[in-house]
Amino acid sequence: MPLLTNLPTDLLRTFIAVVELGGHSKAGALLGRSQPAISLQIRRLEDLVRTPLLAHEGRTILPTPAGEALLSYAREMVRINDEAVRYFHRSEVAGVLRIGLPTDYAVAILQNTLTTFLHHHPGVDLEIHCDLSRELHQLLRTDKLDVIVATMEQTRMPYLSRAWLEQPVWAASETLAIDPARPAPLGAHLEGCDYRARMIDALDAAGRRWRIVYTGPGISGLQNAVLNGLCVTALTHATYLPGMRLLTEDEGFPRLEPLRVGLFYKHPRLSPAGLQLVSDLVAGIEGVGSGIRTVPT
Repeated sequence: MPLLTNLPTDLLRTFIAVVELGGHSKAGALLGRSQPAISLQIRRLEDLVRTPLLAHEGRTILPTPAGEALLSYAREMVRINDEAVRYFHRSEVAGVLRIGLPTDYAVAILQNTLTTFLHHHPGVDLEIHCDLSRELHQLLRTDKLDVIVATMEQTRMPYLSRAWLEQPVWAASETLAIDPARPAPLGAHLEGCDYRARMIDALDAAGRRWRIVYTGPGISGLQNAVLNGLCVTALTHATYLPGMRLLTEDEGFPRLEPLRVGLFYKHPRLSPAGLQLVSDLVAGIEGVGSGIRTVPT
């Protein structure tokens, strides 16, 4: 039987820190090691995987394609390691956690996970920030948020832990009669919302006229506008409510393009409380029902 190669978690932790913090010096300051020691650990890891993991573009250090592939494994391996250590050490989980969520996920999908987390960890204070995904990514990059769930413009993005596909659906009130001769009355979130863009792109491609009749930042206001027959919109399966009906291509509403959604965080900067919440969010995401399937990162 051939000998298996083991990837030590301390090397993986260093690799993650170098990539996510942007350099050997910053990683060394965080991990309490000198820059030469960090460089040596990266070389040891490259020897184990038999390929370069980092490349320089000017003063910027970026992962190579092989480094990108390893990064996904490394984050998960280190997360599971830290989860196991917390289980046996029984350390107290406390502190402030800043979470960024799109409104749909805050209300319908992750609410139970967050509530359960707070019940089991009363020493943690959660600060929830709901916004457009592009804003959430920016707040994570500038360390103003610790963990975010957000849509993805690309299949590979910094700080990604998990990715999944969400299939939006057209929703209208059960009592709303759609007149194909008139522009489709759309309800949408503010400009920049991915669901808004999906609706407009689909209708334009099908040659169907439309007009925005309701705009608002919150999901509950949008749901009520649909239920009251004011408009039609794109929702997730989790935000689709009784009293609504699905609109079909036969009615002039073409299938919407799926959205890629991700869970993002900077592992080196995350507290034990944050790492525990990430583990709970991963479990919650994997347990979500129809409309979502996880995809490789």
